[in-house]
Amino acid sequence: MTDKKDEQIKIEVSTFNWGPCVIRLKILDEFKKILLDEAKKSEIDFQEKLAGQIAKERGYNEKQRDLIIPYLSPYLGVYDQAFQRYQNKKYEHGAPEYALTALWCNFQRQYEFNPPHDHDGKLSFVIYLSIPDELKKENKEYKGKSCGPGGIQFMYGEGPRDAVTYMSYFPQEGDMFIFPAWLKHWVSPFNSDCVRVSVSGNVHDSAPLSQVRKGMLKKEKTEEEEYLDELKEKL
Repeated sequence: MTDKKDEQIKIEVSTFNWGPCVIRLKILDEFKKILLDEAKKSEIDFQEKLAGQIAKERGYNEKQRDLIIPYLSPYLGVYDQAFQRYQNKKYEHGAPEYALTALWCNFQRQYEFNPPHDHDGKLSFVIYLSIPDELKKENKEYKGKSCGPGGIQFMYGEGPRDAVTYMSYFPQEGDMFIFPAWLKHWVSPFNSDCVRVSVSGNVHDSAPLSQVRKGMLKKEKTEEEEYLDELKEKL
């Protein structure tokens, strides 16, 4: 095992005990680099398909998605393991089949935001590729009670005052959230003159020949997949 791999073993996976199963984990640097490099090449304007008030939102084409699927698939496997533990029961018919149906990159700038919305599909995810220092400083100095500038907030249902119905988080580079696609969430604007870069996507289940699962079988396990196998054993 190389020093680089040893460093990657520090990746954390967290579940949030508040309602639906939401997990946070860290993606590996190679995956992050591919997502960012491919997004910069994209000329697909995704803005009209999304709820966000963000000027630059770029979609990944089919060839790019095929490149990314083998990197994404193991993380969905981690979610499957976490979900079964969260529900305290195993899948009756094995792990779900998933198909990646949408993938896009958000280049969020000063004053832009994502209003409360949900997604299509079974699961959705968001991966944070760049969180500028100016934004980190602005969020740290924020004194309000919401998620703060550049933060993400999930909301689930309504309840009494002592019920936990929302979860707020200010992301770090490399963070990935996986959550049910129907879960309402939003992203706060910020005042800093910088660009916050994230990638979002949706997956559907019940695909007879799942793109994502096929991606796992096309080649031998990568270093990333071997690492995530170790991670799943710890859940």
